[in-house]
Amino acid sequence: MYIKKISSIYYSLFLFLAYCPLTADITIPISGEVVQSLNHDKWDQLLKKHVDAQGNVDYKNFKNDAGQLKNYLDYLANNPISNTAQKEERLAYYINLYNAGTVQLILENYPLESIKDIFRPWGKDRLMIGDDKYSLGEIEHEILRKMDEPRIHFAINCASYSCPKLLNEAFATSKIEEQLEKATSNFINDTTKNKITVNAIELSKIFKWYKGDFTKKNSLIDYINKYSNTEILPNPEIKYITYDWRLNEKR
Repeated sequence: MYIKKISSIYYSLFLFLAYCPLTADITIPISGEVVQSLNHDKWDQLLKKHVDAQGNVDYKNFKNDAGQLKNYLDYLANNPISNTAQKEERLAYYINLYNAGTVQLILENYPLESIKDIFRPWGKDRLMIGDDKYSLGEIEHEILRKMDEPRIHFAINCASYSCPKLLNEAFATSKIEEQLEKATSNFINDTTKNKITVNAIELSKIFKWYKGDFTKKNSLIDYINKYSNTEILPNPEIKYITYDWRLNEKR
């Protein structure tokens, strides 16, 4: 479990076993961890209502549903995911948590020009998971990136134009593989984010900042070629595009 906590599980376990027959069919959940699948329908409904197909967010009207967003985040806080849950379920939980938490941060400070106008947007502890509070940076770097899944960089959204678009549906355990593949392909082939030709490429700085995440098995070009509609030849000229931190607002 990623949650920072101290539990009385061992004492409770002792009492439980002391008063149960040894032949009983016992299933003992780890304290504070959920054993059922989580429901992300509330977040899905909000995304469909306030985010268009291009990932632009109608923050002005989203503020009217800030209470529903808080209810969803409270639901996630009260149902921390177990580290024994399947990877797909953990990915869906933390990606949705990160994206919903980012939208909440923008709504709390709206109107504004950029998420970077907010004091320590990624460094301040803001989101509850169980009894503990986490920053967006901790969720990204200490949890999601440690799952050995580089496609998370195309799923989480930092509320800026140069970020991968905010998907207008929640990530779901049952289809997260399809969603991650689609998000990665869409981002790499989006000419506003990357400009790819056979011999030269201009890439999003995401590929510079997190290069190590994409090159654990092969080169960066090998990784991009898995998804690019244009096959890049070896040793191309590489430049990086200036990151646009303006708010990804529907205008």
